[in-house]
Amino acid sequence: MIRVCVAGVTGWVGQPLAAAIEAADDLDLVAAVARRARGESLGRLTISGSVEEALAVPSDVFVDYTSAVAVKDNVLAAVRAGRHAVIGSSGLTDDAVREIDEAARSAKVGVLAIGNFAITAALLQRFALEAAQHLSSWEIIDSAYAGKMDAPSGMARELAARLTEVRSPDVEVPVEKTVGDVTARGATVNQSRTHSIRLPGYTIGLEIRFGRQDERLTLSYDGGPGATPYVEGTLLAIRRVREFIGVTRGMDRLL
Repeated sequence: MIRVCVAGVTGWVGQPLAAAIEAADDLDLVAAVARRARGESLGRLTISGSVEEALAVPSDVFVDYTSAVAVKDNVLAAVRAGRHAVIGSSGLTDDAVREIDEAARSAKVGVLAIGNFAITAALLQRFALEAAQHLSSWEIIDSAYAGKMDAPSGMARELAARLTEVRSPDVEVPVEKTVGDVTARGATVNQSRTHSIRLPGYTIGLEIRFGRQDERLTLSYDGGPGATPYVEGTLLAIRRVREFIGVTRGMDRLL
């Protein structure tokens, strides 16, 4: 049995994830964290109000579905306590990922930092990496619900980071030579121009547009309002994370 601690257990993904862990034959939910639900019952468990409290319970894998503000400190605490970690929260910067990677390698544990656990999002990333081998110019557009505070999304950051493993994108007119408002050209994230849209009616989405003379290629992913795709992917990550040391990014690496 893989003993699991879930932080953010009352959230959109955390709640159905906890139920799925409880229903699995090879997983055991031994601890749960939700700051606003501290002391409440979750099946046979009592929900902890802090990660430190939950980590006092022996476990194998720590899963974080909290917030962009809390995720880094939560995961570092888990890693330093000798837990493997699966990160579902968005908002980690590249510097934070590097810090977590150093801590994980020192503790000899694995961390899966996945921008999106849905199989369709993983396929978009895989196809984009293949396309970048043949097309040298692209820009990324990430979309999300109006209340999402971090930008770009973890999914967009991850894609940009993975693309640097293939090549750097070509830019015909350097961004700093833009005539007008340079911020209209988006942000530079791991060398890729990245644009974030936050509007009511959206859930989560990602698009990458490739272009070269006389042709274009657009790959896009749109998530629906349900959490099922993320639960299935997270369960896979929980089962596989112990195979790794340090931070691994990209759901496609688990397929």
